[in-house]
Amino acid sequence: MNKYFAAIFSLIVISFVTLAQQGEGGSVSGKVIDAATKEPIEYTNIVLLNVKDTSVVTGTITNKEGVFNITGIRPGNYFVDIRFIGYVDERFQKTLKPGNMQIDLGEISIHPAAIDLQDVVVQGERSPISYQIDKKVIDVSQMETVASGNAADVLENVPSVTVDIDGNVSLRGTTSFTVLIDGRPSVLDPQDALQQIPASAIQNIELITNPSAKYDPEGTSGIINIILKKNKNLGLSGVVNANAGLKDKYGGDFIFELKSEEVSTNFGLDFNRRFFPGSSIEENRYILPSNVSYLNSNGNMEWGRISFGIRGGVEFLLSDNDVLTFGGRYGNRDNQRNSTANYIEWTVNNSIRQNYFNSTDRKRSGDFYSLNLNYQKKFEKKDHQLYAELFLSRRNSDESTQSSEFENSVQVGGTKTTEVGPSKEFRGKVDYTLPLGDQNKFEAGYQGEVNNSEDRTGLYEFNSVSGDYELQSQYDHLNDYNRSEQAFYTMYLNNWNNFGVQGGFRTEYTYRKIKVSPNDQVFTIDRWDYFPTLHTSYKFEGGQQLMASYTRRIQRPRGWALEPFETWLDANNVRKGNPDLQPELIDSYEFGFQTYFGKDVSFSTELYYRVANNKIERVRSVYSENVSLTTFDNIGTDYSIGTELMTIFDPFEFWNVNLMGNLYQYRVEGSLYNNEPFSRKSFNWNTRINNSFKLSKTLQLQFNIRYNSPSVSPQGEWKGFFTTNASVKKDLFDRMLSLTLQVRDIFATAKREFTSEGPDFYNYVHFNRESPVVMLNIRLNFNNYKQEREQRQGDNEEGMDNGDEF
Repeated sequence: MNKYFAAIFSLIVISFVTLAQQGEGGSVSGKVIDAATKEPIEYTNIVLLNVKDTSVVTGTITNKEGVFNITGIRPGNYFVDIRFIGYVDERFQKTLKPGNMQIDLGEISIHPAAIDLQDVVVQGERSPISYQIDKKVIDVSQMETVASGNAADVLENVPSVTVDIDGNVSLRGTTSFTVLIDGRPSVLDPQDALQQIPASAIQNIELITNPSAKYDPEGTSGIINIILKKNKNLGLSGVVNANAGLKDKYGGDFIFELKSEEVSTNFGLDFNRRFFPGSSIEENRYILPSNVSYLNSNGNMEWGRISFGIRGGVEFLLSDNDVLTFGGRYGNRDNQRNSTANYIEWTVNNSIRQNYFNSTDRKRSGDFYSLNLNYQKKFEKKDHQLYAELFLSRRNSDESTQSSEFENSVQVGGTKTTEVGPSKEFRGKVDYTLPLGDQNKFEAGYQGEVNNSEDRTGLYEFNSVSGDYELQSQYDHLNDYNRSEQAFYTMYLNNWNNFGVQGGFRTEYTYRKIKVSPNDQVFTIDRWDYFPTLHTSYKFEGGQQLMASYTRRIQRPRGWALEPFETWLDANNVRKGNPDLQPELIDSYEFGFQTYFGKDVSFSTELYYRVANNKIERVRSVYSENVSLTTFDNIGTDYSIGTELMTIFDPFEFWNVNLMGNLYQYRVEGSLYNNEPFSRKSFNWNTRINNSFKLSKTLQLQFNIRYNSPSVSPQGEWKGFFTTNASVKKDLFDRMLSLTLQVRDIFATAKREFTSEGPDFYNYVHFNRESPVVMLNIRLNFNNYKQEREQRQGDNEEGMDNGDEF
């Protein structure tokens, strides 16, 4: 299968090269920017038409700098059309003739479109999701249904991503990915980081499913990069958000920024409290050599988090070509899951049912901080630059689970487990970019990283005589984890007319040492890994674009998966890691196409194929009567092949529809349970329909539907579910104040239903959460917002703006 897809990929590249033969003749070039923000607009359609009959001659699209260049044009009279969805078209008439064969249109400002429908004035807007050659960019400001949520809530409405009822994010079917914040690694684990950051503090989210050699290759499915809001105007400005909802939900955040010609400072703070009640049913069967036991439960739970964060930074413009930036972030999170349930247990050998009541309190909390120092040096030649960064972070993680069993309101048993310890990380990197001409460049860089963490685990059991939880010293362990990585990369990029290619190579050296007390066991890894990458693109007439890429990635085991001792999670679950785990090695292929139908409909599709070797999986089995054991192993290989589709269109002038779908075949095979072979597969699909209604200049309605299909894992199956969300946004006082009312999971259809089964166990879990979730968000913009609006009105005589607040 690998050889088959490699052959297809080679044919694609050869076809691109054949199509990209350089032509001769004149050229038309320019740069497209937003008239209000002055920001370049990528993927704008540039269409060249014959003046005589307006037939299409050729075309292209703008790059990420908004720049375009059409070459190989014969002498003649032409229209040059500038088209982008949600913006007013611009047209130029130009004549190419001997002596005047190169036309430079300079900067072209385009304005958001507005449509008068009698008493309703509808304001055009860009799609919330745009495709670039190596990533998808999500404009969070256009997703009003998640205004009071977090980054995970935003990702519910994004192609490539699924989010379960607990808020856990999967990127193309796997939870193994890397989270960056403003291009820097997150201090927290990926899932914690996405839950920590409020949506109101985010400008964009970038999904990079096939990163180039410049990026750290960690993560099976790629990178999620969170871009936080920043102001671009001089003076003092800011935004304040407050939100509140039913059943113990409230929070807020603010961002202030003071900007001058030479120094810029920013400061932000956020606090959020979110708790969700729910109910659960669980059924378990444990098959032992001489008996079979059963343990069922049903009850209620409440889970959620309290999070707090401060961030700030200072940027010094040392000269026109030198910028020094210092930034930092401090935060604290407190995750809680409290449950009460009625349990019933029995065995085949003893059919008498034993009933008891259980109360469990789980908590994971701790503070964290990160510091970064960046320096950028620009040389005289355009795009010739040097970038250096130092990054330091530390986090504390204290976890505890306490369960108490009661019979007739008297406590008869219980356990308490703890895991505490800090982790530290230091990394530095240097990136160098050297243009070799107008259409090609060379990049190279180095990255070094050092990690250290200590984790102490403990187990306490309830003594019914003393009434205390007593330490069980045989389960007291100290795990000392040290890892260092050294990475070097190089890349070359070239463009021939409409054909572009970027090739890269990265090599990484990893040394890892794990020391476990009290036995002083030592486990080490000392290895080199290699990561080639290739990205290609071809721009057709009329703005269509074809893209293809290949990358190699890695997923290294960490944390719990490596601890070589038994850790009791609660009275019914034990975990044991495997320090001999090998890293997953992933080969990823992508092939994408984007086109436009007229000026109001866009369509994008992306084919992908991913193979993960040395697949790391949690393996469940029976530990003892009514107790499960979870271990970790390299079970084999998994395969994902599928396509993502997205289309954007306007059924009516006031109604915008964004339809997305992801369809893929998943297969996992290898060996489990004493090397017994297995193979499982499923056809998975999920879809999202996002509807936006512009009812007036100051009133907007959004309604979204999301569905996730059933899926399999090596030992289980997830059931499908769908949810519906809605929001209404009202702008007041010349858009200085905004009110957004959100209702999530309107019809209470979100659920988590999972069945897991092996030769010696059966487990079924069904969980429902509170629905619907109602939130009100209030946003206040001040100071520089007024100045920015006046500037836009000068650019656009009709006073139309595109809705950006910074």
